[in-house]
Amino acid sequence: MNSELAIIRIKNLRLRTYIGINDDEIANRQDVIINIKIHYPAEKARLSDNMDDALNYRTITKEIIALVENNRFRLLEKMTSDVLLIASQHPWVTTASVEIEKPHALRFADSVSLELIYQA
Repeated sequence: MNSELAIIRIKNLRLRTYIGINDDEIANRQDVIINIKIHYPAEKARLSDNMDDALNYRTITKEIIALVENNRFRLLEKMTSDVLLIASQHPWVTTASVEIEKPHALRFADSVSLELIYQA
């Protein structure tokens, strides 16, 4: 059987951070919503049922939470890039994408978002 590709989805990770360039954005934390997709070959995990053969999404998520909540960002592009670096750092990852939404960034829109994609 050919290697199977797994897609891990971390959906609607809601965090608070400093993001933006306006005075109120610099002074106050804002909500961000993070969606992540990570592709990796899952054949070893499927055959063994051993955690060492799978990508640990809990570890990845904890690292992303620490990054976002403990830093300040001026640009959505920078925050998205830093999160994507964590999501794609494991050597098994073949593709990863990160979309970060900033709710209430525009008066008449639900949110503004940016998505970046990594491909090995």
